[in-house]
Parts: sequence; structure tokens; C-alpha cells
Amino acid sequence: MPVALFVTCLVDTLSPEVGRATVTLLERLGVEVEFPRAQTCCGQLHLNAGYPEMASALARRFLDTFAGYEAIVAPSGSCVAHVRAHVPELAADPDDVADRTLDLSEFLVDRLDVHDVGSAYAGTLTYHPTCHSLRILRLGDRPELLLRSVTGVEWALQDQGLMRIERRDRTMDAGAERHGDTDVF
Repeated sequence: MPVALFVTCLVDTLSPEVGRATVTLLERLGVEVEFPRAQTCCGQLHLNAGYPEMASALARRFLDTFAGYEAIVAPSGSCVAHVRAHVPELAADPDDVADRTLDLSEFLVDRLDVHDVGSAYAGTLTYHPTCHSLRILRLGDRPELLLRSVTGVEWALQDQGLMRIERRDRTMDAGAERHGDTDVF
């Protein structure tokens, strides 16, 4: 059965390459991916801005759009957290669509049992686990398991709870003055 890609409105608008890369990755791993064209924003921005009626309408649309899928995968922990925590409060979810909505790392590690996606990166990466991914989704170390397998980088724990990934030939601490040399994911 195919999985649905919930690309999220922010990824679609600001970083569409993230959506394309997600499809490429999933298909390389043998996953059949569908992109329901009826999808729009999940309503998180509207709820956060104080527009619960609009958020409810978007929650209903989300549930209707993704109802037929066994798994809905998104490259955004924040949006998945909103879907799981708030969409069922905003609209009836008799088919438990919200519970079937997964962060990409959660889908890869828990459903596909993949810890290495065959990636490489020539540069310094900085990873900071988001509050939504830790507190609402409880992703734990799933993203870190995937990042540890990226060829050409090493990872270390920072003093302030931030994660650092280092290339073998140079190091970039989170919070250092050279932020321009860092890709943040």
C-alpha cells in the first residue's frame, strides 16, 4: 500500500526541494509514494495565530484528504505534532488519521527499520532537536540514528544539550561565530 506524502505548506512554499528529496529517498527505499493534490495547510499556523475556526476547517480537510492512507509521512516534526495533538481536537477523526501521520525519521526507523539511508555530506552539519519532536512526538534519537550513518561526518553531544556533527577535518560548535559555514537541519 502506498504512503501519502504530507509535504506541509511551509516546505511547499519555502523549501520545495525538501519535498522532492523526501520522495526520492522513500522511492529509493522501495516505498510507493503518493501526493494527494487536495492537501493544504494542516491548520497549525492558523491555530497558533488565534483563528480556531480556520484551523478547524483545515483540520477537517486534512482528515478527509488523508483518510484512505495507512501511513502519512511528513518531513516536518512540527506539523506532524500539530496533526497528532490538535487536529483530533479541532475535527472528528473516527478513522484515526492523526495517529497514522508520521515524521519522516519515525517512518524510516520504526516502520521500515532503516538506520542508514546511504547518504553522504561534504560539509559541517548542525542538528538541533525541536521541542515538538522531543516533547510531543517523542522521537528520541531517531533523527540522530539516521544522521550518525551519514558518510563523512561525525557526531558529538554539546554542553548545552545541542547536537554537533563534525567533519573529520574541522569542527563547528553550535553557537560559534561562523554560523554562515553551517547548514542547519
